[in-house]
Amino acid sequence: MSTTESSPPVGAQDWETVRSSPEFQDLRRRLRSFVFPLTGVFLSWYLLYVLLASYAPSFMAVKVLGNINIGLVFGLLQFVSTFAITAWYVRYADRRLDPLAGKLRDEIEGGSA
Repeated sequence: MSTTESSPPVGAQDWETVRSSPEFQDLRRRLRSFVFPLTGVFLSWYLLYVLLASYAPSFMAVKVLGNINIGLVFGLLQFVSTFAITAWYVRYADRRLDPLAGKLRDEIEGGSA
């Protein structure tokens, strides 16, 4: 089965042109400026949790409310932060990445790249 009969497939030379275009570079910069710092923050937060659990068990065992201790709260906050980062990324992508990616895709598929 052919993909489309109206336009030929994009060749390697065309992808090099797209990759070097200012629009693609801007899209890549926007993605990296969000993903890399946030990944570093999340990994640091996770490493802090692991280090505290390993080297400060008495701190992590401090009871906050009933049988709920700091270790449990930090562990649950790992899930909360994961969902918060996901929601933040979806909102960021919807507003800053998807419009640019859609425009770039239309240019590529339309043959004007």
